[in-house]
Amino acid sequence: MYTSLREFLAALDSAGELLRVPQPLSVTLEVSHLADRASKAPAPHPGSDSSRRNDPCAAHLGGPAILVENPTIAGARADFPVLINAWGSYRRMEMALGCHEQGPGLARGHTPGGFDALAAKIAALVKPQPPGSLRQLLAAARTFLPLLRIAPSRRAGSGPCQEVVLTGDRIDLTRLPLLRCWPLDGDFAALGYPPATNADVPTLGSGPHWDAHHRGRYITLAGIHTVHADEADHPKPPSHNIGMYRVQLLGPRTLAMHWHTHHDGARHWRSWKKLGKDMPVAVSLGGESVLPYAATAPLPPGISELLLAGFLNRRGIPMVRAKTVPLWVPASAEIVIEGYVSHQAGHIGWDPRTPDAGPLGPGAVFEGPFGDHTGFYSLPDRYPVLTVTAITHRRNAIFPATVVGPPPQEDYFLGKATERVFLPLLKTIIHDIEDYDLPMFGAFHNCAALQISKAYPFQARRVMHSVWGAGQMAWTKTLFVLDADASVHDPRALLRAAADHCHPLRDLEPAHGPLDILDHAAPRLSAGGKLGLDCTRKLPDESLRGIPHDAPHDPRPAPGPPLDPSALPLHRAHATHEGWLCVSIHKSQPRDGHRFVADLLALADAHPGRALGPFVIVLGPDVDPADLGRAFFHWLAHSDASRDLWLHATPHGSHHAVFDATPKLPGDERNHQPVRPWPPALVTAPDLPQRLSAREDLRLPFAL
Repeated sequence: MYTSLREFLAALDSAGELLRVPQPLSVTLEVSHLADRASKAPAPHPGSDSSRRNDPCAAHLGGPAILVENPTIAGARADFPVLINAWGSYRRMEMALGCHEQGPGLARGHTPGGFDALAAKIAALVKPQPPGSLRQLLAAARTFLPLLRIAPSRRAGSGPCQEVVLTGDRIDLTRLPLLRCWPLDGDFAALGYPPATNADVPTLGSGPHWDAHHRGRYITLAGIHTVHADEADHPKPPSHNIGMYRVQLLGPRTLAMHWHTHHDGARHWRSWKKLGKDMPVAVSLGGESVLPYAATAPLPPGISELLLAGFLNRRGIPMVRAKTVPLWVPASAEIVIEGYVSHQAGHIGWDPRTPDAGPLGPGAVFEGPFGDHTGFYSLPDRYPVLTVTAITHRRNAIFPATVVGPPPQEDYFLGKATERVFLPLLKTIIHDIEDYDLPMFGAFHNCAALQISKAYPFQARRVMHSVWGAGQMAWTKTLFVLDADASVHDPRALLRAAADHCHPLRDLEPAHGPLDILDHAAPRLSAGGKLGLDCTRKLPDESLRGIPHDAPHDPRPAPGPPLDPSALPLHRAHATHEGWLCVSIHKSQPRDGHRFVADLLALADAHPGRALGPFVIVLGPDVDPADLGRAFFHWLAHSDASRDLWLHATPHGSHHAVFDATPKLPGDERNHQPVRPWPPALVTAPDLPQRLSAREDLRLPFAL
């Protein structure tokens, strides 16, 4: 780990992980496009052995970190260079946390061995062994004594992050290199919302120049510091929270604060709102290399991310008092934006197109859309306005940023660190779990694969419901549970286990519950269907729903060749992956997906000599069904088990589960489950790759 962003930057440079781009690049789409393309290219150097063991399909990806030395805003040079994709590979993420191996230009970290080595340290803390001798007692002391040093170090006076202090009329957020990452960011009118929705929001930028150069620019890699209102006067508030939320530029002194209802920052805001007071906030960029990870970590409510950061940092994070808000901020940060979030804003779930929407209301803005890690735009909604009271920064500060979108991106590697580092804690909560994986095609909240050592009937179902009640894992939409001899880290092994051991009518476990707010397929905001797939070998007492424990999905002794759906109306293309049939169709109107499912199942009924696999995914026309990652990404993103799942038994005894994973239209409602507005997929501006590729001064080690 490193004590500041500039120290981390220097280490990346020495280790051959940094690409410097001295040529001017616009913060409007160009910088983010470079990072997006880099993240899908091979990384300069591999990560640890554990990264390759736990992620064999993507451990080599990430491209280089990129320092854009001359970012431009409306043709003029921005005040600070932009560092992007710095945490965007296994090796760089391991460097940030100090668990990297020795390599070119790099001495080994304090805990070599990758994320698994950090997990082992945490396991030793959560499951300590009683010492049986003086030697063991001393060893235990060496394990636990460092915990005395992890609390934040609060210092008097100013810190490096306050070498320059801007207040009053000197504040101009438009000069900071906030990025517009995707073409429709901030353009809600392009999605059919009334263009004048924000007309009454004071200090909001507008007009052609604003739309061209400032609309939809976001802070994407900052720690948002808040405290609960009950601890407003506490000298060392235990509730001090650091979250990583997107923050949209609204004007020279205003931002929009976007957080999800279950986030600690939103919970803190509700405590201030209850008192009728605006909430103090500090938006911190840079600092110790562990801070971005700590800000994303799924800690229990009330446990400060500063403690995790101190643990990973092996010493407390130095903090100084902010200049204009009653908060502590990281002394080593590059930039800190201080201000107050309005308590007057109404709650989310506001759509100006509905007759009963009512006014936007004071203190609020219609924020978004924003190209998100789901691969789609998260739709606009009402969020509170942050009024900035100060910008403090280092001299010659560096502006850290990231882009989210179709994986892998930088956030993928942050998420994989959480997957490994928090495994010991997950195993402590749910003892049955041996290992787990958050597959890339699940975008984290959509899917998890769990490995158990099965010992009793319906243990897999017990684990499913335990996970659906465990912290942030509760938002997981789809769960695969596998035996201990099946790899959860190999997508093909995962699908094969489902095809071999998961009977569609016996072994699917539907549920209803909370979902991620970004799940556009959910019938209702943040709520919908969940699905568990029991892919374990069945025990004699696991007969269910009239189906014996040892019944295959197709009981015929020798099913014939695969059923060919290519003659069906709407069929575009199809492919099979480890027993799963993926079919792309020409959908153009509501219920086309329903019609194709009915035709496919009728075809299966009429051809007893042909085999249809246990699982079928029906996809939209823009998905290549032969691309496993993309096909399953769209399955999880575009379907809800309570609305889009068909279970079918043919007259000749075979059983099938069919998922309608096409983009939904009004009229695609089913099972009394509605369809909400559907977002467009993230697509690069059509002229951007060619325009950048044509620049003779821009030579990059990856394709644009």
